[in-house]
Amino acid sequence: MAASRSSARRYAEAAFEIAQADGTLDAWLRDLNFAADAVGQPGVERLLRNPAVAVAVRVQAADAALGTRVSDKALNLVRLMIRRRRIELLQQVAHRYDELYERQKGIVRATITSAAPLDDAELKAIQARLSQMTGGTLRTDVSVDPSLLGGVIVRIGDRMIDGSVRGRLERLRNRIAAGTI
Repeated sequence: MAASRSSARRYAEAAFEIAQADGTLDAWLRDLNFAADAVGQPGVERLLRNPAVAVAVRVQAADAALGTRVSDKALNLVRLMIRRRRIELLQQVAHRYDELYERQKGIVRATITSAAPLDDAELKAIQARLSQMTGGTLRTDVSVDPSLLGGVIVRIGDRMIDGSVRGRLERLRNRIAAGTI
């Protein structure tokens, strides 16, 4: 698993370097996401991953699936991955490229989990505060978890900000158990 992640990272980094040199970061992002979706279709994926099918046939199938909808360079990457029997990594490559793209553009991903659905004003207030904290453009995923009892939990990368009632109760319980109250 680690080897496949490492390979996907290398492919994504190579694509990113090419995109930076060409000034085509946005086009590569679209192309890789489109290619990953197209190649991920059950029939196409089964064909492209099948070692019993000749490489030339698999490359032709990829050409037919992607056609003129992706750049020649992105199509060449897909062909290379087919030849090297790494096409199953294309989804990971697209994901890693997206991470590199977001870092380059100063985009920060945050996950906001609340005990109850947030209205627009609450969500905008939280997003404004997080954007101020991170200093970047914010992309948020919002979910609801009633077990929080109240409040919100925000995850930004490795950081977690626990403003939930459940979290506060757990911290209080730990302090009582430790005798620090």
